[in-house]
Amino acid sequence: QVVLVESGGGSVQAGGSLRLSCVASGFTRHCMGWFRRAPGKERERVALIDDDGRSVYTDSVKGRFTISKNMAKNSLYLQMNALKPEDTAMYYCAAGPDRVPACGLDYWGRGAQVTVSS
Repeated sequence: QVVLVESGGGSVQAGGSLRLSCVASGFTRHCMGWFRRAPGKERERVALIDDDGRSVYTDSVKGRFTISKNMAKNSLYLQMNALKPEDTAMYYCAAGPDRVPACGLDYWGRGAQVTVSS
């Protein structure tokens, strides 16, 4: 069974940067992504990437966030720059067997908290 572990969360002032990491063990999946859930909000897809290099981003993070993947290490990354208070959320790593945009995500990490203060 695939196990996903996030790291790199923390607190930062508006305009700062953080880099999230996710390491997968067990069954290798071809698509991975980042989702987030803010207090009182529904879960939101942040970014996806597959083994072909296709990626998608939600409009609110385009130009500020970059998703990348190291296939040899089964690791996923999210570089977050120019952070805003509205980026505050629990961020989750996910993996699935298909390709962007569907991905068929079926494994999820426990989450990493990101807090951005003004």
